[in-house]
Amino acid sequence: MKQTNIKMNANKQLVQFIKKARQKGFDDIQIRTPLLKQGWPLDEIEKAFSSLTPKYKFKNQISVFLSNDILKIVERRAKRNMLSISEQIEDILRRSCLNSKKRIPREEKLDDKLVSLFSRKKK
Repeated sequence: MKQTNIKMNANKQLVQFIKKARQKGFDDIQIRTPLLKQGWPLDEIEKAFSSLTPKYKFKNQISVFLSNDILKIVERRAKRNMLSISEQIEDILRRSCLNSKKRIPREEKLDDKLVSLFSRKKK
């Protein structure tokens, strides 16, 4: 019963702002902090967040800073895969971790290291 009251009392403008910010890839902490700094009352912010079900529950968070060129590439790939940018980055990281588990590095022999020093292979 409380949930319906909260949903009914949530500020629609604030809810729309949160939805748009999430679509742009911001997490709830990144959205909540500026709203508080702008003077929004905490109870209104909480009502708006509780009216929306979180898409993800973050256990661990990281910040990734990408150049504009790389960001454009990720955006195109995300659009092609019908994912948000954050979902695409998560997918890339997940695949990278899975691939690294498959590769078992073998220790090079001494002569292999010497050959690799003078090799034209890109490292």
